[in-house]
Amino acid sequence: MMMQSKEDSLAKISKNLILAEPFYGFLLIMLNKIWNKRVVPTAGVSKNGINYQLAINPDFWETLTDDYKFGVLKHELLHIAFFHLTDHHNYSDRKLANIAMDMEINQYIDDKFLPTKDLSYDECETLIKPIKDKIKQGKEDGSLSPEEIQALIKSLPMRGIFIKDYEDLNLDLKAGTRYYYDKLSEAKEEKDKNGTSGDVNFDNLCDQIESDNNPFDHPTWGEFDNLSEAEQKLINKQVDTLLKQAAEMTQKKRGTIPGELSDYMLEMDKIEKPKFDWKSYIRRFTGVSTKVFTKKIRRKENRRYTDNPGLKIKMRQHMLLAIDTSGSVSDQELKEFMNEIHHIYKAGVDITIIQCDTVIQSIKEYDGKFGGIAISGRGGTEFDPVLEYYNENLRKYTSLVYFTDGECTADVKPKAPVLWVISEQSELNTGLPGKVIKLEL
Repeated sequence: MMMQSKEDSLAKISKNLILAEPFYGFLLIMLNKIWNKRVVPTAGVSKNGINYQLAINPDFWETLTDDYKFGVLKHELLHIAFFHLTDHHNYSDRKLANIAMDMEINQYIDDKFLPTKDLSYDECETLIKPIKDKIKQGKEDGSLSPEEIQALIKSLPMRGIFIKDYEDLNLDLKAGTRYYYDKLSEAKEEKDKNGTSGDVNFDNLCDQIESDNNPFDHPTWGEFDNLSEAEQKLINKQVDTLLKQAAEMTQKKRGTIPGELSDYMLEMDKIEKPKFDWKSYIRRFTGVSTKVFTKKIRRKENRRYTDNPGLKIKMRQHMLLAIDTSGSVSDQELKEFMNEIHHIYKAGVDITIIQCDTVIQSIKEYDGKFGGIAISGRGGTEFDPVLEYYNENLRKYTSLVYFTDGECTADVKPKAPVLWVISEQSELNTGLPGKVIKLEL
């Protein structure tokens, strides 16, 4: 029988993940995957521009059963979904943070998918001890070459971080990384001070993570340690986009969002504070191309018809809001634009939304339903079609606000005010005709 290739094996496990846990399965297929023996000894998440990618050591992959392959993939996906890679630098003891993070996410993986599921901690240690002793002896007397030592290290039966292995620490279940980090830090301080933390298994774990062959290290995570605040925001926004897309795909297949992420997904859909002072901007255009409304009021008598109520005249603006729906604008940027548009609407303005990539895709009035607009386009970028429409319909609108990533130029000169709104993650394009601002917190 022909041996299954690593690519076919990965495709098989990915399919199993989609069938068993569609959210994580869809998240996996959206990630770039690479095979690399040099980057990681096992598997891990690494940096790919402002995105993540999954790096897998093919030698390690071939040693795993299908169940363990399933567990490894979900383990790495949980690190991404829980934002561990960009949070890692917030912990002073990175080695202990690795343990706290693994301790948290492994509670969301069925034990059968984690290494040495059928063994107790002591039974696992019994298997490991002779190999560790052989490695130690080989290093001391030189009887083993570096290659032989590495081969023995790879043969060590790995045991996942199970919270049940550290019963004497009295840890709460599913309490979050920060909780586990603080508790483990207290236990480690106790061990350093008195020689023991009170939990033998944790004492042994501390010795392991301080050794040269720390099996719980995340070697690729160092790529994320020196990111600027702006880079961290960009990467986290990309994760938000991936999670949102995975959720949408899951719901289309009538699947459910994992309970450990449901609160966060709900939070993502909440309306955020505006990044621009729209009320002040709108006040500057009052009286230009406004709609006039009359409202009957009882407290003021009508001078002409004494038996009728008085009338109050109200001015209401009608703004044209353009959305750049070209392929260069990400889903996260579109969400950012819709959040600002909703705040404009809440400021008491009538809104017509015009969508455009290389051509105008739609022109519709906004009804105030946040996130209720279907996006059309996703081709190239042209600003002129909207500017031409605006020039031809100046009597309808007080002003034009154009939401875009700014990656284009405009040849048509607008005959009335235009405000260009550049997304937070894009570069400011000051060559556009009109005032240009960038959305920033």
